[in-house]
Amino acid sequence: MAEASPLTILARTVDRECPLSVPHLPSRALTPAAETRRSATFGPSRAATRAAAPDRQHHGDPMSQPTQPIRASVLAVAAVAALAAGCGPEQAQHTPTAQVAAGDAAFAESFRTRLLDAKAGEVIEVPAGRYTFDRSLTLRVDGVTIRGAGPDKSVLSFKGQKAGAEGLLVNASNFTLENIAIEDSKGDGLKVNEAENITIRNVRVEWTGGPSTKNGAYGLYPVKTRNVLIENSVSIGASDAGIYVGQSRDVIVRNSRAEFNVAGIEIENTINADVYDNVATNNTGGILVFNMPALSQQGGAIRVFKNKVFKNNTANFGAKGTPVASVPAGSGVVVNSNDDVEIFDNDISDNATTNIIVSSVYSTGYKDDKAAKDFDPYPERISIYGNRLKGGGDSPDGLDLKALKTAIYGLSGHFPDVLWDGYANAALKTGPQICIRDVSGVVNADGPGGYKNPSQDTKPYACDLPKLPAIDLKRG
Repeated sequence: MAEASPLTILARTVDRECPLSVPHLPSRALTPAAETRRSATFGPSRAATRAAAPDRQHHGDPMSQPTQPIRASVLAVAAVAALAAGCGPEQAQHTPTAQVAAGDAAFAESFRTRLLDAKAGEVIEVPAGRYTFDRSLTLRVDGVTIRGAGPDKSVLSFKGQKAGAEGLLVNASNFTLENIAIEDSKGDGLKVNEAENITIRNVRVEWTGGPSTKNGAYGLYPVKTRNVLIENSVSIGASDAGIYVGQSRDVIVRNSRAEFNVAGIEIENTINADVYDNVATNNTGGILVFNMPALSQQGGAIRVFKNKVFKNNTANFGAKGTPVASVPAGSGVVVNSNDDVEIFDNDISDNATTNIIVSSVYSTGYKDDKAAKDFDPYPERISIYGNRLKGGGDSPDGLDLKALKTAIYGLSGHFPDVLWDGYANAALKTGPQICIRDVSGVVNADGPGGYKNPSQDTKPYACDLPKLPAIDLKRG
């Protein structure tokens, strides 16, 4: 075995002292099918070269006005120097919600029975108290409401759960869950599958021990649903996404908080969604808008506005080998392979990798040969304007991003507000139509060129797109 260079030894030493959240960097350029059901966010590949991916390139002049080429050795030295300078942003500490006193043990069993025997139109009340369950709860009847006394008073606890993949699994339409908490489920907190007219209001899902790979994947998890309202709710500690809506249509997520999750709020392969008046902080990534290749429905028409997205710098605690484990810590708002996204009137700050990322699946490190035939890997018609941005970009996660930042801006510099990986469909005459205003700057990372010629030219983004319509759930 060849002897390691002093630079490699130093890099390994620093990495042991300051472990990175991004465990995997792709070894070659990805194909259009290269993705799992869920992807990592933008993480540049050192070996994603133009020769390996000739059809994936910058749209053309003046879209790309590169800086001076950066030698790989300089990047490596810059990365190690950046790592040696410090271990990244200080990690916030989770404080669990105060524990609620135990309720009547007999109610827990009667509650399970009521769910199994529920009738359409029934309202099932959960009184104040903490009720413990060692198996999943299931509801399969349409038109049921579950109502507690408040998320700090009525608690369904699954600590020590022995059976079931969720805390509460709902396969029913016209469902409402409100004023209640779900704690410490083995898997997802609340999963609603293949249903319509879903309301999740004033609900807290929490893993009380704080961030841990052993926590369930999703907090609030409607999937393959339609007409979904999530409001005034909280998700804490999910090892994948706190508030997640996937493969759905007509969605509003508002007035909610996501904290200490890997992904705070995620809208995935969903059509027509408004995400507003939320707080996303202390997650690995704040708000994510993704399209994944292996899913049959491609999402779009997503508005993200009036949110507070700050200090999403929690080290990634996703399970090793899962796609979410590669989300860079310090990501504010991330758009990945999604079209027709409008990001405006948000307060976005102090996200250590960068405040806003626009990326393609080609910048991710996971493979899947089952991509949907109509999957479009390129982010297009992305409108970013009128946001209030500050700080961030000073301590990006992962060697490649640290190297890129240091090579362009120096050890004490930082990325500007927006980072784009540079992947665009060369056959598209209009270009990607990524329109960006009111930011400190944009870096085109030149992913198609192996990240050798990043550009800071902002002229390609001086465009305007039609505003997307507000989502109307037609609930009166």
